[in-house]
Amino acid sequence: MQPTNWPSDADGDVMRRLGSSGFDFARAYDIDFNVDFDEWPPAKAAVSWITDHFACVFLHDPDDGSRGYVRLVVRGKVTYELVTTVQRQVSSALLQFGAVCDSWGVLHEPTA
Repeated sequence: MQPTNWPSDADGDVMRRLGSSGFDFARAYDIDFNVDFDEWPPAKAAVSWITDHFACVFLHDPDDGSRGYVRLVVRGKVTYELVTTVQRQVSSALLQFGAVCDSWGVLHEPTA
């Protein structure tokens, strides 16, 4: 999907910002997804579901007033379809545990 074709939503906005910074969409990256829970620590069944579906998972305990969260890492090309599918899949599966996955990021060196 070309930058002008990304939807007018938060994920499309991120794609446009990445594109304007010279991001190489043809390359694979580690994409971080954050899963926020209403209560910490998350239920063991929720963590089990995440670790069954994703190979790279980190639990970040609350610190300095920030809430705890689970970070999962997916290696691949950054596409709108990939990031929205992962967010939708995780949020849907973990809704019963008071969790949502609606943020993601990727580290890169801007070229523009």
